[in-house]
Amino acid sequence: MKMENLAVNTIKKEIFIEHEREGTYFTLPFSMPAETESITLTYRYTSHIEEEKKIDAGRFVAKPQASIIDLGLIAPDGRQVGASGSNKTEIYISETYATPGYKACALVPGEWQIIIGAYKIAAAGVEVTYEITFTKKSRRLFKGDLHIHTCASDGIFTAEELMERAQKLGLDFIAITDHNQMISADELPKVRGFNVIQGMEYTHFLGHSNFLGVDKPYEVPFIANTFDEVSARFHSADERGALIVINHPFQEPCEFKFDMMELPFHCLEIWNGPMRESNLKAIELWQRLLTEGKRIPISGGSDFHRDDIPFLFMGGPTTCVYAMSNSSQDILTALREGHAFISYAPKGPAIQITAGDAIMGDQVEWTKEQKLQIDADNLVKGDILQIITATEKKTLLEAQCDGSCHVSYRMQAPGFARVEIARVLIAGLPWLPVLISNPIYFV
Repeated sequence: MKMENLAVNTIKKEIFIEHEREGTYFTLPFSMPAETESITLTYRYTSHIEEEKKIDAGRFVAKPQASIIDLGLIAPDGRQVGASGSNKTEIYISETYATPGYKACALVPGEWQIIIGAYKIAAAGVEVTYEITFTKKSRRLFKGDLHIHTCASDGIFTAEELMERAQKLGLDFIAITDHNQMISADELPKVRGFNVIQGMEYTHFLGHSNFLGVDKPYEVPFIANTFDEVSARFHSADERGALIVINHPFQEPCEFKFDMMELPFHCLEIWNGPMRESNLKAIELWQRLLTEGKRIPISGGSDFHRDDIPFLFMGGPTTCVYAMSNSSQDILTALREGHAFISYAPKGPAIQITAGDAIMGDQVEWTKEQKLQIDADNLVKGDILQIITATEKKTLLEAQCDGSCHVSYRMQAPGFARVEIARVLIAGLPWLPVLISNPIYFV
């Protein structure tokens, strides 16, 4: 379900630099297309020339350096994105990672400038060729863990160690959510193809919440002794663009005792760590809110601290997001829009639900002919796939063996429809969810 063939486009820019421009800087413009996920820029020129010289014993071919061209990049707002002298002939930039010497940043559409440093130019001048490859954003599946602690609070691993572990598990992103510890994106480790999302777990005696995606959700210390003081921190985080998640609402002794409906929030963490009674209660709460007409997307996370807690592991559960890229903005936007499901592990069941062009989290007009299309993968023998609405819980499939499936469901009336996959994980235990999807809404 993860599309790997991304659309790419390469342009070529050529410039001839006369010797007279030696010792000067100038720029070469290019246009950044909208919805660009990454760029790779290469450049080439003849840096050395050959000069054959006769010597008493024969001949000597000298290859003196005739031209040296420095490289840099300027964004449309005039900000320097990076510079690398002449020692790099290729650079890569995306929102999550950039070649050392350059800054990972959003590739905003508009006119960008290649910095040309004519440090040394051959007497006859030099031709320089730049090639820029644009990779376009495309909606695809990314897997991550949205609730992880480092040694900055009560975990034992550094962010770098956690990132390495997550990569080995096949995750595409994690969120660092230390207790009452703000962190900026610049402090987080970066590696190509992976993203560490900045966050914090706002931790109060009466409830915990994740504030994701901003450096500083609020200006004042975290301490709060009244609901109004707590509310002020939530509203500040919301106004600054944080994705706010109500965490483990029934997990003792950290249950959420505030009236969540009196606070701004965007997601409900219905699945924290291994599936257990507190999570089942959170799922029941979410189902009730959906039935009441509230559209609240779901979130899940391992709450990983260390290795010695039974049944708790990074990626357990895994939040699986259909996003335009694995940048923080795109991941959090997709979560906010409900384009996600939760699976019990990185290699657990995966699902795609559509109704026409609508996907999980979307709204579509209901008609009597409208069907929900469901594609599920990584099923094991005995798995039960159920469709859940405000009035019905219907089994659509019981897997006869390991495999994948395509099933459909006709909506009988306007409302919502979501999917759960249940499994007996250990003999003697009851059926438990191993996948929970966000709904599609029919109006």
